[in-house]
Amino acid sequence: MADIADITSAAPTAVPAPVVPLTTGARPASAAPTVPRRRAGRARRLGPGRRIPYGRLLGPALVVALWAGLSAAGRLDARVIPPPGDVLSTARELWAQGSLGADIATSASRAAWGFVLGLALGVALAVPAGLSRVGEAVIDGTAQLQRSIPSLGLIPLFILWLGIGESFKVGIIALGVFFPIYLNLHGALVGIDHRYVELAETLGVSRWGFVRHVVLPGSLPGFFVGLRLAATASWLSLVVLEQINATSGLGYRMFQAQNYGQTEIIFVCLAVYGLLGFTSDALVRLVERRALSWRRTLAS
Repeated sequence: MADIADITSAAPTAVPAPVVPLTTGARPASAAPTVPRRRAGRARRLGPGRRIPYGRLLGPALVVALWAGLSAAGRLDARVIPPPGDVLSTARELWAQGSLGADIATSASRAAWGFVLGLALGVALAVPAGLSRVGEAVIDGTAQLQRSIPSLGLIPLFILWLGIGESFKVGIIALGVFFPIYLNLHGALVGIDHRYVELAETLGVSRWGFVRHVVLPGSLPGFFVGLRLAATASWLSLVVLEQINATSGLGYRMFQAQNYGQTEIIFVCLAVYGLLGFTSDALVRLVERRALSWRRTLAS
C-alpha cells in the first residue's frame, strides 16, 4: 500500500478544461450564469407574481357587467335598482348642471381636512406611546378606552361643543381617521424584533440612531396599512355626517333624493363615493410602493 505522504506529494494529474462550443455560447455547468440587471428585473415582472394591468378594476367591471345583464334581462326592478345606463345619464345631467361637481368638491374638502387632522393626531400620539414606556402607560390606555366608543355616537356631544357647522363634521372625520393610524403605527413600533435591539446594543448604536435607522423604517409597513384604512374611514364617516344639517355635499344630495324617491341620484352618489375611496386607496398604495421600494413581496 502506498504511503499517504507519497500520494499527497505526487503531482496532480492535469484535467483538461471542458470544451465550450463557440457557436452555442454554452457555459460550464459549475459556472453561475450572469443575468443582467435589466433582464433580471424583467424576469421578476414576468414571473408568477406579476401584476395584471389595471387588475383592480376587473372586479368592479364584472359587477357592472352583471348588473347591466340582469337589468337588460328584466331580472331587476328599475324602480329599486335602476340600470347602469340610467345612472350614467343621471350623472351626466347632474354634472352638466354643476351640482354634482360642487357636491364632490365640498365632500372632498371635508374629508381632506378630517384626514389631515386625524393623521397628525395619530402620529403625534403613536410615536411617544410606541417608543416610551411612560408614553405607552399614559397614552395607550386612554386611546384603547376611547376606541370602544363609536365615533358616530359622539355626534350629539360634538354638536354641543362645536355647533352644527363644518367644525363638528371635520372633528368626527378626524376621530375616525385617528384610530387606524394610531393602532397600526403603535403596533408596528412596539413590534420591532428584539434581536435588532440586542444587535444595536452590541454595536454601541445610540438610542436616536437606533430609532432613526431601525425602528422608523421598520414601522413604515404598518403605518401604511393604517393609512389605507384611514383613507377609507374618512369617506365612510362622511356619508352619515353630510346628512345632518348639511346644505351641500354628496350625503346631502342622497338625503334629498331619498325624500323624492330618486333612486338614480342615490346610485350616482354611491358610485362617486366608491370612486373617491378607490382613488384615495390607490394614491396611498402608490406612495407606499415608492417609500417601500426596498421591500420585496410576492406581488412585486
